[in-house]
Amino acid sequence: MEPLSDRLRLADNALASYAVKHGSGLGRVHPESDDATRFPFQRDRDRIIHTQAFRRLKHKTQVFVAGLRPDFGQAVSGKDYGRQAGHGDHYRTRITHTLEVAQIGRDLARTLGLNEDLAEAIALAHDLGHTPFGHAGEEAMNACLMPYQKKFEHNEQSLRIVTVLEDRTSAYSGLNLSQEILEGLMKHRTPHDTPDAPSIPRSASLEAQIVNLADEIAYTAHDTDDGLRAEQFSLSNVQKTRLGFLASKRAEIRSTELRGAIVDALVVDLYRETDFRLKQEKILTIQDVYAARKPLVSFSREMQTSLTELRGFLWDHLYKSDAVQAQAKRGQNILTELFAAFLESPPPKVLELQKKTDGALEDAVKDYIAGMTDPYALQAYEGLKESRSKK
Repeated sequence: MEPLSDRLRLADNALASYAVKHGSGLGRVHPESDDATRFPFQRDRDRIIHTQAFRRLKHKTQVFVAGLRPDFGQAVSGKDYGRQAGHGDHYRTRITHTLEVAQIGRDLARTLGLNEDLAEAIALAHDLGHTPFGHAGEEAMNACLMPYQKKFEHNEQSLRIVTVLEDRTSAYSGLNLSQEILEGLMKHRTPHDTPDAPSIPRSASLEAQIVNLADEIAYTAHDTDDGLRAEQFSLSNVQKTRLGFLASKRAEIRSTELRGAIVDALVVDLYRETDFRLKQEKILTIQDVYAARKPLVSFSREMQTSLTELRGFLWDHLYKSDAVQAQAKRGQNILTELFAAFLESPPPKVLELQKKTDGALEDAVKDYIAGMTDPYALQAYEGLKESRSKK
């Protein structure tokens, strides 16, 4: 086996001049010696996927509440509830979404000559901070914190998980990930996210920018697929949007599914526009990337318009549908009641979190609830109701 230093050098030589290198970069908060076999970002990836937070993503909502009994949302009655309201095993969860983002991110990085390991690690960590019940749960948690002049934002919670809440050693808190990954999480923003990010004295790496758009590509494509599966809209409805029409024609020619055709259309456009911007801005080094004043990884203006149109369609026909809204409202009520109950009578795990973080009680309650899976939150809520009924 070749020495790690030789393999790092060969891998770096294969990267574009403006990519983040494998062997030398921004480093870690706590210096570590090199691993015997793995590259630095590969070690980070492994630390992320072995966290409890990552494992819990398998039971967290993407759009439809996964793994719960069919009457959870109470939006539709009768034997067809599961089909109509998205109850079933084949809908995306937060972990399948994360894996799709990582897959798209790696492909984008490879084609553009960027660091695949870094893009993958950022993608795998980008949704660790999501609450139960998807964005509806995030809204509920944010509302719970407002009386304390605080807010909840899942990107910031993802960063908190890898720097404070998860441990790999008793010497310090957090996973001690590479700074490039932490900055990728701080800079991660999509149209679903709030715009105010922690201040960083440089632009995001191209690898971090890739993950931002890989996230958009993944959820736009798979939410369209899930919406069709749940019969919230028809293919003919999707085809009335420009991107839906373009993708359906590609899918017809290739005899493939619509989801893959949407991904293909967006990815091909991204390659062309990003190549144009890198040349236009004369990007030659990583320092040029960090100094750039606008995103370098991007869709064309025309494709961005088409993507916005399809997202608007999904907003009207999927995210705001009766089925999804019923689930969302139910999930929000659960988290709101749990928050109030845990503030009044903190469970032992909340007190442990408060001691670990040396923070306010409301922050410990937030950390505890945000880390729950959908089924565990429902279980805790039903336990709360049962205890109240006995009083």
